[in-house]
Amino acid sequence: MRFSFAEGMTHASYYAPLAQACEASGYTSMTIADSLIYPEVSDSKYPYTDTGDREFLLGKEFIETFILCAHLFAVTEKLRLTPFVLKLPIRPPVLVAKQASSLAFLSGNRLGLGVGLSPWPEDFAALGVPWERRGKRMDECMDILQGLTQPGEEPTFFSYKGEFFEIDSLQQCPAPTEKIPLLVGGHSDAALRRAVLKGDGWMHAGGDGEELERLLTRLDEIRKEEGDTRDDFEVHVISYDAYTVDGVKRLEDRGVTDCIVGFRVPYIKGPDNEPLEKKVQHLEQYAENIIHKVNG
Repeated sequence: MRFSFAEGMTHASYYAPLAQACEASGYTSMTIADSLIYPEVSDSKYPYTDTGDREFLLGKEFIETFILCAHLFAVTEKLRLTPFVLKLPIRPPVLVAKQASSLAFLSGNRLGLGVGLSPWPEDFAALGVPWERRGKRMDECMDILQGLTQPGEEPTFFSYKGEFFEIDSLQQCPAPTEKIPLLVGGHSDAALRRAVLKGDGWMHAGGDGEELERLLTRLDEIRKEEGDTRDDFEVHVISYDAYTVDGVKRLEDRGVTDCIVGFRVPYIKGPDNEPLEKKVQHLEQYAENIIHKVNG
């Protein structure tokens, strides 16, 4: 089992020491949140909290995702970084491919790229991208990402013609030397199917155990329907089971490959008042009590 540490909506200055502590403690990865704007006025609801409240985001420090990844790769040697998740269809896919392949190349293939749809129409409006048919736009963005980030010693030429994007034959150099895992976030049936048909794995955004079981069952059904027998398909989940050794084993039996763990509720209004030292203590204690016991 692999383990990812999630700490979002905290002070930007904390991320580098937290990444270093994760690496020293035996975590495989650290997740990186993605947020571009906070609109002053919005009717949008956040889909992963009970109330749909979004005010917890107000005033939070979000460094642009790829820039933060570059910063953290520079202060670590082995730790993987996993955007959780990059709002892909609001971005130009050729630019994202260049950013992702550059990060993968410079970091020694330590990028796992989580992608998803933004729940905020305001994100699309601010970037000048239509909200309508965003799922189809997402599919095309993934196609282009995969085409332009094909690993190899020599970059390959790639062209594309779709409903939203048309790209003449081109290459980007350098190419990553290994495939960048493309992990799809989201709980809808469309997101699960997209993870199977176009991605290399699925990322769960949280919820109760009953809902997680339903999602894992549906994911298994879709993989069977589509004849997907990949051994390296990644399944990243947030679950209370991840906080006991027996619970981790139950998740492993359900096909989970990566446990995403955090040690505080991030959906709070106002600043994060937990000291950096306490955060490091929590992640180190978890590593000692769970990671080292599970993985020996």
